[in-house]
Parts: sequence; structure tokens; C-alpha cells
Amino acid sequence: MTRKILILALGALLAVFAGLGFYNIRHLREPVVLGPGVAEVKTLSEYFPALKGSVNDCNIYVLGNAKPGGTILILGGSHPEEPSARLAAWVMAENGMVDQGRVFIAPSANRSGTKVTRPGGAYPASYTIPTPWGGQTFRMGDRWASPLDQWPDPEVFIHYPSRQNLAYMDVRNFNRAWPGRPDGTLTEKTCYAFIEMIKKEKIDIVIDLHEAELQYPVISTIVAHQKGADLAALASMVISGEEFNIGVENSPKALRGLSHREIGDATDAVSLLLETPEPFLDATRGRTDAQLLLTGQDEFVVRAGKRGLLFEKIDKKGWPIDVRVGRQTSTILTLLDLWSQDHPERAILLKDVPKYAEVIAKGTGAFLKDPKAADPARIRYE
Repeated sequence: MTRKILILALGALLAVFAGLGFYNIRHLREPVVLGPGVAEVKTLSEYFPALKGSVNDCNIYVLGNAKPGGTILILGGSHPEEPSARLAAWVMAENGMVDQGRVFIAPSANRSGTKVTRPGGAYPASYTIPTPWGGQTFRMGDRWASPLDQWPDPEVFIHYPSRQNLAYMDVRNFNRAWPGRPDGTLTEKTCYAFIEMIKKEKIDIVIDLHEAELQYPVISTIVAHQKGADLAALASMVISGEEFNIGVENSPKALRGLSHREIGDATDAVSLLLETPEPFLDATRGRTDAQLLLTGQDEFVVRAGKRGLLFEKIDKKGWPIDVRVGRQTSTILTLLDLWSQDHPERAILLKDVPKYAEVIAKGTGAFLKDPKAADPARIRYE
């Protein structure tokens, strides 16, 4: 009996410590220091009040609004386990200035997904980006919204309104629930709120930031709705000729629920999605830790590449986070430059955001602001 009591007590103690760890990471406060270009901070519930007070009532940082022009929405954190997406959005919110038009930035579009890690995936709870002032810690996140916020999953997820059958877990996948619906799940309501925002703010371009495993064929590319095909193709040629190779994929009309398809169909906006390589997500990876997340270096993924199992190249240098963040910011800036040349009356002139070479040279952390040195009134938390 004594032995059983000791085992039970040990189990309870482990459960308590594990529970505290889960609680602390779910409630980790991630500071965003509002850059000089941020004119206001909105919340998603302003466009769909049913989200008010929910975990997915995310912050929207609005830059510009001085000289009339076009408007862009940048979605970071659609899949929070793809960190360059959130980090690129962070860098833009903390550094960007707008000379014409407006830039809307959502670093945590799928906020629930930032508060959980992959069950059974051995993901780290968080990671830290080195900075000149010591480092900033971010939640790791998962591909799907937390089951604590949306449960249970159905046997089959039936996409609305197409009625296409999708995998059961994709009921919590922010990038399978577009265009959403007002009386649906939390994830569907979140997508619906963004659609309402896109319509109300008359947004011209929506860019959804992502990363992909190297064993996934849609990688190192711009996925474009047909309305944005010419813009994406021209950006691909310019970037590939000047900075790094990036391709173009057409948004499949038969595959439903994805942002690049549904936003373009449901609104007047040009809908694009960016994919950078992230070895952390590959099935052939080794230890799944923060080092792999940040360095993108993994000997097993390299071996898979030597055996022709990958759709993107990799060597011992890997795919470091700075390379991936730089790809995101440069691609966005090039797209905006080309859009503005072709639509001067709807130009979106964003500046002071580092491009690919600068992010690699200085590191992502060089563009993150120290919240301890900032005016508390100019700080928001994700």
C-alpha cells in the first residue's frame, strides 16, 4: 500500500508541474513595441463582435492612413508552428513606416494556435530570438487551434460552403476554414471576421505568410489566386533575379478552405500565400527542439535530400530563421513595389522594413525592439 501511495503521489506531482508548464506557456505575454508607423491598434472583434473576449480576438496593427492609397492585410501566425511568418509580421509592426496607403498586420491571426504545441510531437514550448538587449521569447504554437478552445473534432470536417470533405482535425485549421461563417466553430468565426474586415476596409491585397516542410511540393513559392497571378509571376522573376529563387503556384480551384482560394473568391482582394522552407516540420527530422527551429539544420533532412526525397535543396547550412524571415519581408516589399507601380492611385508605399540581405547580415533580433526601453503606452501583447 505504501508503494502505491508513493507512486500515486509522484504521478500527482508530475501532473502538477506539467500543468503549471502548460499554463505558463499558454499565458506567456509576447510584447509588440509599436513602431513609429503604427497609427492605431484594432481588434478583430471590431469587425465581428461575436469574437469579443474570445481567445481569437487578435490585435490588428494599422500603419499609415496619411496619404490615400491602397490597403494590404498581412496575416502572420495562420499556422503558428511556422515562426518566420509571425516574426516577419512582428518586424514590420515594430519598424515599418508608410508613405502612402495603409498596412494592416495580424501577427497572431490564429491566436489559439499560438497557445498549444503538437500533441505527441515533442515540440519545445517556446523559443528565444537573440537580440542586442538580451532576447525575446515567443510561444512555439501548433498548426491547429487548441482543443482547449474548440472541441470536439468531428469524424469528418465538412467545409462550408463547398461541402468538401476534409480531414477531421482541419476543423481547427485556420487555413482550411475560409471563408468561415458567423455561426460556425471558433476557427470558422475567426475566418469570417477577417473576411468582414477585408470587405469593410476595402483591402486590395491579402498576403498569408507560411512555412513548409521540404518534403512538401508547394515550397519556396508564391501561391496566387488568379486575380494575382500576373503580380506573383512578375515578383518571382524580380526576386529570383536579384535575391533568391522563388516560384509561383496557381491556387487550385478544386481545393477548398485555403486563404489564397477563398479570400480571392469571396472578396475583391488579390489573395496570395507565401511559403518558405522549414526543416523543423519534416517527417524525417531528428530531435525536434528550439535549435532545429532556429537553425534549420538537420542531418536526417540532409540525408533525405541526397536520396531525392525533398522538393527544396538543403545542405549543412540548413535554413536558418534569419534566411526565412528575410525571404518573407523581401517578398512582401517586392510585391508592394510592383503593385504600386501598376496601381499608382492605389499605391502602398511601405519603408524601413529590412530586406533579405539585411536580415541575414544583422539577424532578426536586431529589428525587435526592447519593451523595457519603450513607452508602456506603446506596447501591446499577443
